[in-house]
Amino acid sequence: MISFFRKASKALLLCLTLDSLLIKGLVRGTAASIEHFRPLRRLPADMKAVIDIGANRGQFALAAQHVFKACRLYSFEPLSQPASCYRKVLDNNSASQLFEIAIGPERKETVIHVSAHDDSSSLLPIGAQQSRLYPGTHEVRIETIRQAPLHELLAAEQLQRPSLLKLDVQGFELQALQGCQAYLPLIDWVYAECSFVELYEGQALADEVIAWLREQGFVLVGVYNMSYDREGRAIQADFLFGPVAGKG
Repeated sequence: MISFFRKASKALLLCLTLDSLLIKGLVRGTAASIEHFRPLRRLPADMKAVIDIGANRGQFALAAQHVFKACRLYSFEPLSQPASCYRKVLDNNSASQLFEIAIGPERKETVIHVSAHDDSSSLLPIGAQQSRLYPGTHEVRIETIRQAPLHELLAAEQLQRPSLLKLDVQGFELQALQGCQAYLPLIDWVYAECSFVELYEGQALADEVIAWLREQGFVLVGVYNMSYDREGRAIQADFLFGPVAGKG
């Protein structure tokens, strides 16, 4: 949960950018994820396509469009309420497209475990450790949603390069990546939140995601926004993956 002072600092920093889209988002209740500015600025400034899986209210989308002025953004958010907030900020933006669906290995109806803080919702059951470490993220209900592989929703020619795949799916990272596997040869960078401990039941941990992406031709190039518990143990972080030499 973001503290009042962190929210206030974020609001001040966003206003100082003088970016009209970021200010519009803030006014309409969506603050850009400014913690992602630093890793995104490591990437090519001429990024053409950004795939935003787990878009929530558009926090990352705003950050991406601030950093990559010419990118085309494809966002995926299966929950209707945050998707509605996303549209208030970005729906009139011709550079973005929102799909109310989850990305996974197969097309089907499935359930999502909705958290009291909807950005902590997951297609996996919310574990006891998640609720203990992040109070207020417990499950409040289950909803039925749609899921499909990425290649059934986007045409290959839409993924102009350089391209970035971002995932923030609360423990469902490996399954979501498997749902993107057909298009991974068209992806240049992957940016994913991963955990070192099990927060969601049955989730793949960071080492498993790193190993799987390595098999697909991606190598870990940066770790950002590390979070720790009160004993100083690493809980989760944002991982940036780039192409292995010779890929593409």
